[in-house]
Amino acid sequence: MLGRLTGDNVYDRGLMANLINLESVNKSFGVKPLLDSVSLGVQEGERIGVVGMNGGGKTTLLEVLTGVEEPDTGRVSRVGGLRMAVVTQRGVLPEEATVGDVVLAGLAEDAMTDGVAEHEWASNPRIRSVVEGIGIADLGMEAKVANLSGGERRRVALAAALVRDLDLLVLDEPTNHLDVEGVQWLAAHLLARRSALVVVTHDRWFLDTVATRTWEVQGGKVETYEGGYNDWIFARAERVRQADATEQRRQNLARKELAWLRRGAPARTSKPKYRIEAAETLIADVPPPRDSVALASFARKRLGRVVIELENVTLATPDDRELVKDLTWRLAPGERVGLVGVNGSGKTTLLRALAGDNQVKSGKRIQGQTVKIGWLRQELDDLPLGMRVLEAVQDVAMRTMLGDKEISAGQLAERLGFSPAKQRTPVGDLSGGERRRLQLTRILMSEPNVLLLDEPTNDLDIDTLQQLEDLLDGWAGTMVVISHDRYLIERICDTTWALFGDGKLTNLPGGIEEYLRKRAASSTNGKGGPAAAPTAVSSGSGATDAAAHRAARKELSKLERTVQKLDERESTLHAALAEAATTPDKLIALGTELKQVQAEKEAAEERWLELAENV
Repeated sequence: MLGRLTGDNVYDRGLMANLINLESVNKSFGVKPLLDSVSLGVQEGERIGVVGMNGGGKTTLLEVLTGVEEPDTGRVSRVGGLRMAVVTQRGVLPEEATVGDVVLAGLAEDAMTDGVAEHEWASNPRIRSVVEGIGIADLGMEAKVANLSGGERRRVALAAALVRDLDLLVLDEPTNHLDVEGVQWLAAHLLARRSALVVVTHDRWFLDTVATRTWEVQGGKVETYEGGYNDWIFARAERVRQADATEQRRQNLARKELAWLRRGAPARTSKPKYRIEAAETLIADVPPPRDSVALASFARKRLGRVVIELENVTLATPDDRELVKDLTWRLAPGERVGLVGVNGSGKTTLLRALAGDNQVKSGKRIQGQTVKIGWLRQELDDLPLGMRVLEAVQDVAMRTMLGDKEISAGQLAERLGFSPAKQRTPVGDLSGGERRRLQLTRILMSEPNVLLLDEPTNDLDIDTLQQLEDLLDGWAGTMVVISHDRYLIERICDTTWALFGDGKLTNLPGGIEEYLRKRAASSTNGKGGPAAAPTAVSSGSGATDAAAHRAARKELSKLERTVQKLDERESTLHAALAEAATTPDKLIALGTELKQVQAEKEAAEERWLELAENV
């Protein structure tokens, strides 16, 4: 797992020099102040993550820092000879240039030459690593910029910045058009650099891995916090805990997110031990994000036994390139699946097949009679542009049920970031991120019992992501999610499946970490698919019999309940041991019982993993 640089790999804060300083900076667009008397600085070697609501001023802050925009008032000073690269969402590339021209232009500028010969950059391992890691090699260095998609252009601009030796990198949402593997590569690359970094990102794993400091842009002000996402969430939860009672719902969300972070894999945090203990106290009464057993039971009542089944299905591209071959996959009631894979492996095509929108090349698709699909596509072409936000939501339904609670269209819209005032905005005037939120709101209002989400985090800020996850925590139904956001997959999904480009769908009991290990192994072995033969769902003699499949899933659910009970008993015993510190006989008895509980828990987890590999 990636961690923060320590020891000799970071600058001593006392010896750092300021690269950029903002003093009492103000910046407004229209009547709205985005930056209000902001004073802060960027020092050598710092890696700063910038977070905040969409439209709150994050991009404006970056542009004022770097000189793209001038402040209305205040002063911005930069150290002399500062070597800096800026990659924002508003960047424009020359249409007539090639990919190679753009990527290597900065190198030529740094070397004060007319260009960089191919043999010069191709022999440089650092440049080759960037070209391959960002996926530029797949495009071809001779490809014309005019023929690239928006996501491909963003990757080219990012590569052009990363190949250079700089004092400061300023990046705006660099992970938006990268897959899980690309995000991990970018994090590792940035950790290995000596340059300072300022990055706007909604990718919480990336923020937690890379950032040594976090800036929160809110209400024209910029609050600063030590550490990454985990530390920021703790500080936010503590701050809200002390706030007025009207902020109770926001407090609960922050505490719930903190609880999930602390109960998962060992949290990456720079806080000393007493702060970690304070975090544990803060979340002591926060329940797990969801009751999987209760939700699965409710889902079975809504869906019945058959949800969506693909039998002996082969999927292909329009030019007849096979993506998945002889696939048999049965989605169960209440199943929550995260789907990952390399670009071009067929993730979206598979989702379209589940939705019934893509004609399979061979095989058949079966859909249960009670199934109602909610499908979030990457395109934004299904919104009524002539309506206002609230009208567009009410056009689907006036009220809806979320779990066991009924809420109105306006209440759901507000939970997903549309204030009462914003709900009167024409849909045509919304930004890309706002339209994405409106898509989600309309889908949830339709009360689907099967959700198919294709990159739901694109253009969503962290606050909206937390609200979405909180909604999905209590949502009872079957869910399949494609996302490069590791936190989202790990938070809302129970199982992870992958397409490695080998024509099979592979179950990953170890989740995203297992996916990355298999990808790394396949790259080392020079193969297109995973190095070790993984568990895959396919047709033929190896296809799982429907009855056996249901029995296995039933045992899995039972094992999950068993592990949960043993986990609770283990916590109780630890507490009892602490109380019995001065009673030797009681300590021995409790210690014996604890060892037995831990052994039973380990056996149950091993059996769960064994079953999960074959379901």
